[in-house]
Amino acid sequence: MNKNIVIGVLVAAVILIGGYYLIKNNTAPVAEIPGDQTAGDNVPAPVLTLGAPKVETSQNATVSISTALVNGQVIPNGVPTSYWFEYGTTTDLGLKTGRQQVGSGFSAMASPAYITGLKANTLYYFKLNASNNFGTTSGAIFSFKTNNAPAPVAAVPTARTNNATDIARTTATINGQVNPNGWQTTYWFEYGKDINLGNIDSVSLISDSGSLKSNKAVWGSLSGLEPLTKYYFRVNAQNQFGTVNGTILSFTTGGPVSPGTPGITTSQASNITSFGARLNGEVNPNGVITTYWFEYSEDSLLGNIIGSGTPVQTLNAGSSAVSVQADIAGLEKDTRYFFRLVGKNQYGTILGKIESLTTKGQ
Repeated sequence: MNKNIVIGVLVAAVILIGGYYLIKNNTAPVAEIPGDQTAGDNVPAPVLTLGAPKVETSQNATVSISTALVNGQVIPNGVPTSYWFEYGTTTDLGLKTGRQQVGSGFSAMASPAYITGLKANTLYYFKLNASNNFGTTSGAIFSFKTNNAPAPVAAVPTARTNNATDIARTTATINGQVNPNGWQTTYWFEYGKDINLGNIDSVSLISDSGSLKSNKAVWGSLSGLEPLTKYYFRVNAQNQFGTVNGTILSFTTGGPVSPGTPGITTSQASNITSFGARLNGEVNPNGVITTYWFEYSEDSLLGNIIGSGTPVQTLNAGSSAVSVQADIAGLEKDTRYFFRLVGKNQYGTILGKIESLTTKGQ
């Protein structure tokens, strides 16, 4: 065979095989969301995939003559998820509890329910189910047997979502009110950029006996938010009898999208007397904590400032102009003074326009 033909065949084979593996190894995953990764880690970030919930029925049940407290765990897998129990005197089950909302995060959430109207000294079977837009999942079937013990006085908690406070560019405090109604109660907040929420603030426990029968103010501190973005949130509460959800409210974070040097405007002086005046202006912190002060002097170029100017004041991070003022005294009567507002933050110092005032002669 011709040597050139053999070489050509070998090259073609290498190209075809290499192309096959190149295509095979570059197939993209579908519907995946990257998880958090700690800076500096060399370990790849975990991948969180939206999907049907994961469900685990707890085999432990607390029973009475006519009731049963059952529980389990549900992982919503990033989608709003509801859960319920099926139960009955055979493994065919046949009866259901009401649906309860357990949220939309990626963490395992306790999923309790209170079954009533049972027959005494009777064997029952039960299992936990959960459902979201991706499908319905069922846990294993377990059993319990009722007895002659009196039923507990059941009461689910109440939960009310209150307005967010301390809203800034990337942080906010979300608030609520929970009443445990006599039983140890956990609560948590959900939040996200749409009504599906998707993120969960840490779960907290109300167990102090003095707080179990009264309304308790609760809150969560959010950080790492996006500027100028609307967020939705609600408070949830849960005890051994079930899960309740507060209404969904919203707030919008402040701006700017990118922080920068402060915006500074020197305004006309007011309250001018023979020996003093009020200096006025506006400061826009532009997203970061900002300090400001006034400089004043008889020198039109402010090259020789009286003292060090007015005392330095501080403004919290914000994105809108704030009116500021400072009173000065000890001036000479019938004298012209020059002044300006100065603002400073981590991005730089800005000098306002120089204005002037003339003290009164009498």
